[in-house]
Amino acid sequence: MRKPTIHATCVVVGGHGVLLRGPSRAGKSRLALHFIESAPAAGRFARLVGDDRVYVEPERGHLVAHVPDTIAGLIERRGAGIEAIAYQPSAPVALVVDILADAEFSALASDAADRIAIEGIEVAHLYVPRDFDRAVARIEAILPLLGPAAC
Repeated sequence: MRKPTIHATCVVVGGHGVLLRGPSRAGKSRLALHFIESAPAAGRFARLVGDDRVYVEPERGHLVAHVPDTIAGLIERRGAGIEAIAYQPSAPVALVVDILADAEFSALASDAADRIAIEGIEVAHLYVPRDFDRAVARIEAILPLLGPAAC
């Protein structure tokens, strides 16, 4: 039996599972859609795992995100509603991104990723502001530093 879901969106970017956390309307789905839609131009693979709710659990030394069956392949595009897109059912998480209000981000953020333990597994951790362009730039800067792709 799986644990309850968490409020997060997970996307695979260039072979790395990226878990996007933040309050409602923080921009999790928008960030996921950006990476998915910009992947071909960037010459990389990107795919949705789950939008807004995912399970996370340790598996063979990795933190793995799984999409609940009821929302598999569905993502909400603000202003357009829910749409079906290609997805993969799970991915090892290489990076946890916490989306913060700008004032909170200014107080907590550093230029480098730190580490966070979830379910007893340590993964890279990054704070980003709600400002979309700044969030994308910070995530893009960290992706190459994550090492070999796991997906």
